[in-house]
Amino acid sequence: MAVKVLIIEDNPVARSFLCRVVRESFSDALEITEVGDLDGARRQVAKLADLGPDAGFKLILVDLELPDGNGMEFLAELAGSTAMKIVTTLYSDDDHLFPALQCGADGYLLKEDRFEVLVEELQRIVRGQPPLSPAIARRLLSHFRPGSTGDSGPMPLHSGFGALSTTAQFATGRGVVLDPPPEWERLTPRENEVLTYLSKGFTIKEIANLMGIKWFTVNDHIKSIYKKLNVSSRAEAAVLASKQGLV
Repeated sequence: MAVKVLIIEDNPVARSFLCRVVRESFSDALEITEVGDLDGARRQVAKLADLGPDAGFKLILVDLELPDGNGMEFLAELAGSTAMKIVTTLYSDDDHLFPALQCGADGYLLKEDRFEVLVEELQRIVRGQPPLSPAIARRLLSHFRPGSTGDSGPMPLHSGFGALSTTAQFATGRGVVLDPPPEWERLTPRENEVLTYLSKGFTIKEIANLMGIKWFTVNDHIKSIYKKLNVSSRAEAAVLASKQGLV
């Protein structure tokens, strides 16, 4: 079954460019839907929602400035979705970056980047990393670096692979390891298998090959694992897996 991708971009040239980037980035069979406004995007999401939870989009690229509203509105509406939500925009300033991340963006790409750069960044998804344009990554590092003069405070990157924040939930570096939460018992056998591979350092694409499933499905399992265990990174999940004897 083809992986469903939604591209929301009002500029036809930019929309075609992003479509090429997506096709170049992944080897999976893709079914790409292109729309030029929020209304069209909402209709496409609703149409697939009627077909069941597994029929929805797995990857959504959304521009921030659209004819009928702001892309951040749409990101907020997709808060409960398992889709990877990537902002594609020309804006690299804090006033757009951090609100977009707070609204649930799993990545932030600048359309002005070269084709090859965008492909490389989008491919980070299969390695369990949030796709970020180089300029955005530098801005985030600068913002969270000790002594930063930013006045907006620590802001997490809500990624499908955990939140990048200034404070870890498990202070493992200081020798403190919290007991596994009761939610551990709710992990499905499939999720336990994914967690085992994840803790051993396998990439998402490698896990998908080992389990004979799509990497987008692995991503869904990882999101569920992080949510159930209340962790925000591979390292934290690995600590709990080790305590349970999985690795």
